[in-house]
Amino acid sequence: MNLRPDPTFYPSPKIAMEAPAETLAFTLMLSPDSSQPDGLAVVNVDPTSDDYCKIVHKVIMPEKGDEFHHFGWNACSSALSPLTGHAFLERRYLIIPGIRSSRIYIVDVKDPLNAKIHKIIEPKEVFAKTGYSRPHTIHCGPEGIYVSTLGGGGPDGTDGPPGIFILDCQTFDIIGRYEIERGVQDKHYDFWWNLPRDYMVSSEWALPPQFENGLVPEDLLSNKYGHRIHFWNLRNRTNIQTIDLGENHQMALEIRPAHDPVKQHGFCGVVVDTTNLQGAVFTWWRKEDGTFEAKKTITIDPQPADPDDLPELLKGFSAVPPLVTDIDLSLDDKYLYVSCWGLGEMHQYDVSDPMNPKLAGKVDIGGIVKKTKHPNGRDFGYGPQMVEISRDGKRVYWTNSLYSTWDDQFYPGDRGAAMVKADVGENGGLTLDPEFWIEFPKGYRTHQIRLEGGDCSTDSFCYPSV
Repeated sequence: MNLRPDPTFYPSPKIAMEAPAETLAFTLMLSPDSSQPDGLAVVNVDPTSDDYCKIVHKVIMPEKGDEFHHFGWNACSSALSPLTGHAFLERRYLIIPGIRSSRIYIVDVKDPLNAKIHKIIEPKEVFAKTGYSRPHTIHCGPEGIYVSTLGGGGPDGTDGPPGIFILDCQTFDIIGRYEIERGVQDKHYDFWWNLPRDYMVSSEWALPPQFENGLVPEDLLSNKYGHRIHFWNLRNRTNIQTIDLGENHQMALEIRPAHDPVKQHGFCGVVVDTTNLQGAVFTWWRKEDGTFEAKKTITIDPQPADPDDLPELLKGFSAVPPLVTDIDLSLDDKYLYVSCWGLGEMHQYDVSDPMNPKLAGKVDIGGIVKKTKHPNGRDFGYGPQMVEISRDGKRVYWTNSLYSTWDDQFYPGDRGAAMVKADVGENGGLTLDPEFWIEFPKGYRTHQIRLEGGDCSTDSFCYPSV
C-alpha cells in the first residue's frame, strides 16, 4: 500500500486533463480461431521515443480460447471518494476478462516493460461464487472492482440473468453479486455511475446464444436483442427505474455519463434501428424529481450499396448500416466520439449542449463497402471500433475488431489487426496521423485500449471541475 494517493488519481476531470501525456498504451490481442492464446500488447505512443509505434512488450496468456474483450484497472480516481477507505491504492494491475472462457487474468503492469501475470481466476470460481458467466466490462469503484457479465449460469449462460459482481481491489478475491433487487433487468452489457449522486446506469446487448456464434438475424429482425437502460441506487444496489428506448433500437451498448459529477446526463449508443438501419445515440438525464428520461439526439443514416458488395447478412437490404459499436466522451464533456463500424467512419460530435449534438469532425477509414485506406496506404480491415481518448482530449486512438464471430459475418475473411490515432484540432475536427500505425503479430485481432495513467473510459471522478 502507498503512503499517499497514487499520482494518477485525480480529484476532478479538469485536473486530470492537465496530467502528463501518455507514453504507453495497453492493447488487447485476441486469437479469433483460438489457435493461439490471447495477449496484452504494450505499445509505445511517445512521439519522442525511438520505439514510437512499436510493441515494446507482450504478455501472452497460458490458455487458449479466452476471447479478450473489455478490461480495466484495479484502481483509479474513484478511490479518492470521501466515502472510501482505499485512497492509498496504486493503479498497478489490469483486470482482463475472457468473454468466451469466463477466465479472468490479473496482470501486473507496475513495470510496463516487464508486465506479467499476477493471478488467474478460473471459470469455476466465477460460476461458483456469482452464478454468472462471460465477464465483460471492468470498472474500478471506490470500494472494489466491479465486473459486468453477459451470461447467467448453465452451459449456455441462460440459467438466470447476467449481472455484476465485485472483486476485492487488493486480494482480487470474488466477493459476490452486486444486485439486491434487479427489477426487470434480464440482459446486460455496460455500466457506469455518478459517484457523488449515488446512481448507476446499465445497458443491454444480448444473451450468449444471441452473440457467441454470431448475430442471429431472426432475433434481430424480431427485436429480441437488448433495448433498455436501467438506473440503480448505487449503494442500495437496487434497480430504481428502467427506460425502454423502443424495441426497434436494438443493442443498447456503451454507457458514457458526463465526467463532471455535477452534471447529471450521459449518452448510450444503439447499434441499429431495425425500422430504417440507422445508428443512434440517446442522451439520458436526471430530472429535478430524481427520475430519469432519455431522448434520441443523434441519428446516422445507412448508405445505399450494391448487394454484390455486401456480406450475405446484408445483401437483402442493399445498404450498409452504420453499426454504432462504441462511443467515448472527452474529459471536458465536450466531444463525443462515435464508431460507425459498418460504414468505416469515426464521428466527432460537439455535445456541449447534450440535447443538441453537432457533428464537428469525421474520419473515413475501412468500412464494409468503402474500404478506405489509411493515409500510409495500408488497408484498415473492418472499421473503427473500440475508441479511447487521451486525458487532454488531443489524441484519439482506436482499433478495428468487434467480436470474432461478428467480424466474420460482416467482414468475411481475416482482415488483420490495426490500431490508429487521430489528432484533434483546437476547435474540433479530426485528422488521422499518417505516421501512427501499429504492427501486431500475425493471427491476432485487436480490441480495447487502455492508456498509461488513465483515460476517458476508465476513471470516474468524485469532485467537480472548477
